[in-house]
Amino acid sequence: MKFQLTDELIINAKKAFDNAYAPYSNFHVGAAALTESNTIVCGCNVENASYGLTVCAERNCIAQAVIAGETSFKTLVIYTEQEKLVPPCGACRQVIAEFFEQDAQITAINHLGKQVHWTVAELLPDAFTPKFLNK
Repeated sequence: MKFQLTDELIINAKKAFDNAYAPYSNFHVGAAALTESNTIVCGCNVENASYGLTVCAERNCIAQAVIAGETSFKTLVIYTEQEKLVPPCGACRQVIAEFFEQDAQITAINHLGKQVHWTVAELLPDAFTPKFLNK
């Protein structure tokens, strides 16, 4: 499912980036997702002195949507101010695969306007999803 990015989605990802809590790595990330009901939800990375407890922007974004009752998504934008575009980490890829269709578009964008697009299937081929659980 190809999805045309909107300025509003990119602006929201940038706003989330501004709220990132990254005092240890100084690696700020913002994310914005468009739900099936056309609601934009946002998240930023939140680091912790116990590094393993850090939560990525993508997972915070999805969690915010779930809190609001949204569990289906059209697309996700990840914003950084790194010159090299950043894909989601492995944990985020698994969470994305839980809530997005395999052909949903995930986009990394930076402050220079560079973009790269993936489908969920490209980010995590043969993902373990609820369809594999015994009912």
